[in-house]
Amino acid sequence: MPQHIALITYLVRDYDEAITWFRDALGFELREDSDQGQGKRWVVMAPAGESGARFLLAKAVTEQQVSAIGKAAGGRVAFFLHSTDFATLHGKMISAGVRFLESPRHETYGTVAVFEDLYGNRWDLIQPA
Repeated sequence: MPQHIALITYLVRDYDEAITWFRDALGFELREDSDQGQGKRWVVMAPAGESGARFLLAKAVTEQQVSAIGKAAGGRVAFFLHSTDFATLHGKMISAGVRFLESPRHETYGTVAVFEDLYGNRWDLIQPA
């Protein structure tokens, strides 16, 4: 029985703020944006053209949820964005204002650099070897 991870919940302060950041900074596509009523929306973002796991943007509403924004992995890298053209994507992200925490480095598994998203979650941008 085949399985795959379809959606990953990603806590946001504001739907539109997050949509704009993922679109403009990472080049993600808005796959779905449906009104669920009472200020709740079903918002799905994914890397352009990809069919793998997608982000379900979930607006934090409780105090506990709000306090968890930006803490997806407790300060560790939480997300791994693979690219076949590290240099081009890295340059576009810098131009879009993405904050990289280090210069690109070459590891046995590929070229990598850690960056923060709009809420402070850490990501690896990786071009696999």
